[in-house]
Amino acid sequence: MANLNGPAADLRSTFLRAYSVLKSELLQDPAFEFTDVSHQWVERMLDYNVPGGKLNRGLSVIDSYKLLKDGKELTEEEIFLASALGWCIEWLQAYFLVLDDIMDNSHTRRGQPCWFRVPKVGMIAVNDGVLLRNHIPRILKKHFRDKPYYVDLLDLFNEVEFQTASGQMIDLITTIEGEKDLSKYTLPLHRRIVQYKTAYYSFYLSVACALLMMGENLDNHVNVKNILVEMGIYFQVQDDYLDCFGDPETIGKIGTDIEDFKCSWLVVKAMELCNEEQKKVLYEHYGRADPADVAKIKALYNDLNLKGVFAEYESQSYDELTTSIEALPNKAVQAVLKSFLGKIYKRQK
Repeated sequence: MANLNGPAADLRSTFLRAYSVLKSELLQDPAFEFTDVSHQWVERMLDYNVPGGKLNRGLSVIDSYKLLKDGKELTEEEIFLASALGWCIEWLQAYFLVLDDIMDNSHTRRGQPCWFRVPKVGMIAVNDGVLLRNHIPRILKKHFRDKPYYVDLLDLFNEVEFQTASGQMIDLITTIEGEKDLSKYTLPLHRRIVQYKTAYYSFYLSVACALLMMGENLDNHVNVKNILVEMGIYFQVQDDYLDCFGDPETIGKIGTDIEDFKCSWLVVKAMELCNEEQKKVLYEHYGRADPADVAKIKALYNDLNLKGVFAEYESQSYDELTTSIEALPNKAVQAVLKSFLGKIYKRQK
């Protein structure tokens, strides 16, 4: 395996090699007798949905584990096990996205058609999502069954999946057609959706996997979890901001939160700050697909100086997170969290 003290590209290629190993093992799982046709289907489905993203969540397991080891050279086995856990998170993400895209009736994902939009796939994608979710315990069983933290890993993935699915539920029932009501959109609701739908699986899960590999008891790191959840909320607020004000070329997509009546941080802040006249504009034009309606909402956001409000929020969040991180007793854990914060602070995509 490549030397992980080398550049990030080296780490990425090592990580991708682990994907090939895990995929090959899943396609030879003794619990199921594959035919040529089913083997081809699952392989194509995996290659299409699992390794295509930025891989930040998966790579963060290796990064975090290395920092927890105080930068000591990792053995080949440690690199592979950290990679396997990183890929379990990427499998979880793929499972969520395949099903999310069906629920949202989306068209593209990561610059290609959503899996269910691919010819001959359609609603078979629902079962593919279920398969993706079931691959995670197969990977964990094969590589971690003899580890003292095996049960903790299973518990962790099950709990985070439950939290994420529950967050998705709050998000979906908040935007039921025919029940669109902006007055429901408050900061506490936004926070609840983001905390459960995004923060646990995107931020906490990677670090929790690394801590378990170190032999740590997660109950002793509740503060770490709380900080990572706060970081996840800050990350989503950035996402909401970039959806409206980011450069589509840079972020790789055209934002549609306004058209989709999303419970975005921007609309929540607008509801807090606007006068009665401006509130009428929000009620009348938010959640409509016509570009003229979208333009009116964006003009209102500018009138309310939401760019300035966001800049203040970003700076305050950074200071509060830094203070919380520096209050932790363990310097290696501090390094992990500072590394996470450094990657997302003032990001443009």
